[in-house]
Amino acid sequence: MKEKYYAQDISQIEKELHTSLDNGLSDDEAKKRLASEGPNSLASKKKRSMFMRFIDQFKDFMIIVLIVAAVLSGVVANEWTDAAIIMIVVLLNAILGVIQEARSEAAIDALKEMSTPNAHVRRGGAILEIPSTDIVPLEAGDVVPADMRLAKTASLKVEESALTGESVPVEKDSDILKADDVALGDRVNMAYANTNVTYGRAEGIVVGTGMKTEVGKIATMLNNADETATPLKENLNQLGKTLTIMILAICVIVFIVGMFTKQG
Repeated sequence: MKEKYYAQDISQIEKELHTSLDNGLSDDEAKKRLASEGPNSLASKKKRSMFMRFIDQFKDFMIIVLIVAAVLSGVVANEWTDAAIIMIVVLLNAILGVIQEARSEAAIDALKEMSTPNAHVRRGGAILEIPSTDIVPLEAGDVVPADMRLAKTASLKVEESALTGESVPVEKDSDILKADDVALGDRVNMAYANTNVTYGRAEGIVVGTGMKTEVGKIATMLNNADETATPLKENLNQLGKTLTIMILAICVIVFIVGMFTKQG
């Protein structure tokens, strides 16, 4: 999806997206775009069992180092108390990881529940009501079904707290915004998917659907939450690798010194 539709004239957007505010898309063109763009819905990763989620928590390098350290503490040094403490920490980390992943999935499900099941669109000059998943990159209902550049507004107010955190409904209009970089909450000529129309009415051109919407970007971040390493996690991984190398180096030195001592 091209950015900064809020800074473009409606005629520019009509030309760019090969559509018309008065007539909309033809049925054939809508079907083609639905096939190429996919349905107007939020994607989510394939759900895994709780057991697999738990097992995946032990694939981190630092966790493996801790498990090895626990085994060595117990078997080699006979420090079973230390080994138990390390394993408890590892298990707690795994449980917290599973909880975090479950919360991410719950957040995705909540975003999906916010979307409207049907929407009014203009196709071939006629206004039709269709499932919101069949909308392709065109007219808002009570819940905005996709990201739209507003073209006609009549006392329109939209509640956007799901995106911006602003609890007060925002007054919308269709005027072009000339600034180069306008914050999401200040784009008054745009209406975004899963936000609620609280007053007035409007017509506009859909410029983003599904995962290409602003709420889709949030869904993408939630889907990738467990794949994106935090600075702390990256530092811990690096620390684990450094400690492992140092320990191996010390073991080699001790072995070499021991061999020369025996020979002497």
